[in-house]
This record gives sequence, structure tokens and C-alpha cells, in this order.
Amino acid sequence: MSRYTITVTGTVTGQVRSDPNAIIGYDPPLRTYFLQAFPHQETDEPALWLGTRDGAFEALEDLRHAAISHGYDFMPLSPKLAAKLVDDKAAASGRPDRDGILGVLLKHPNQPK
Repeated sequence: MSRYTITVTGTVTGQVRSDPNAIIGYDPPLRTYFLQAFPHQETDEPALWLGTRDGAFEALEDLRHAAISHGYDFMPLSPKLAAKLVDDKAAASGRPDRDGILGVLLKHPNQPK
């Protein structure tokens, strides 16, 4: 899993705020880009956590559009960082597809088996 620090802005508890320690990355087992920002002070769970299910965001543009739809945005990624993220996804593409019960659970975590 790759993890890079970026800045995310958004409205949190009615105030426009910025999180300069937000995390963006690629999660190979879930085959998705993800974004985490604004950790809660007591629980450390992020107020924004996108990319938690299988194949949720196959492109960085999709992740950004989802962030915007939730009232957040991240600063334009530098060409170097964007290239690293794309490379991370490409490197993970050689991984075998998940199969069996674990793969089914990761793809559909809320469905009874």
C-alpha cells in the first residue's frame, strides 16, 4: 500500500478547514485509490475516508470527484506525485486476482454468505 501526504480542504463541523497531513495512496488488495483526512481527536477515525471497498476508485480523477461530492477537495497533485500513484497502481496490477471466500468478502463485505 502506498501512502503520500497531501493537503485536503473541506468544511468540518461548519468551519472551512485544511488538513495538511491528509493521506492519499493506492491499496493493492482492494484495487483502489484511497483518501483519508481530518482525523477525529479522540477516535483517530478520519472524517473523510474514501476508497474502502474493492475497486472503488480506479482513477485519481474519480477519487477527486468523490471528495468534492462529500464537500472536500485536495490541492492539485504534483506531476511527480501523480506519476508515483499511477506507478503504484501499475506495479500492483501484476498481483493475482483474489478468489475464494476472502475475495468474495472483500468485494461484498455486508452480504451474508
